Amino acid sequence: MEHPILYRKRLIPQECVLLADDIILFQDSQKLITKWHTLHPKKDLHHGYSCYCLDKGIKISKFLDADNRLLCWYCDIISYTFNSETNTYIFTDLLADVIIKPGKSPKVVDLDELADACEQNLITSKQLILSLRQLDQLLKMIEDGSFNVYQELLNHFDR
Repeated sequence: MEHPILYRKRLIPQECVLLADDIILFQDSQKLITKWHTLHPKKDLHHGYSCYCLDKGIKISKFLDADNRLLCWYCDIISYTFNSETNTYIFTDLLADVIIKPGKSPKVVDLDELADACEQNLITSKQLILSLRQLDQLLKMIEDGSFNVYQELLNHFDR
């Protein structure tokens, strides 16, 4: 089976980017795991791994520096569409994110962007509600320890 084509769609700024260089390491009906290098070079962030949890509406990423040291776990709240005719996923970033730095408490970020998107009619009320519910589910997973399964999964591919 040929690997699907992946796109990342952002609402702020509005863009849809082909993830042409992402390498798909694993795929099943609930997960898609990729290895990637940054699209836009940053001071510390060099590369990473992502697990698209299709059944949960979250993308969990392991951010690494050039020396393969963990910078943080970055969790995006997402929705997606899949076109079976073109074998294409479009992952839409629903703006709310959670950052977990080593030894630190989880930090929810970009809720201001979620509010801006709502005010500017860039996001539907259905998407807004979905984003908040999926954010709540993610925070509960982090709190109850079930998030560790995804960390271990990405650590398995980063060997």
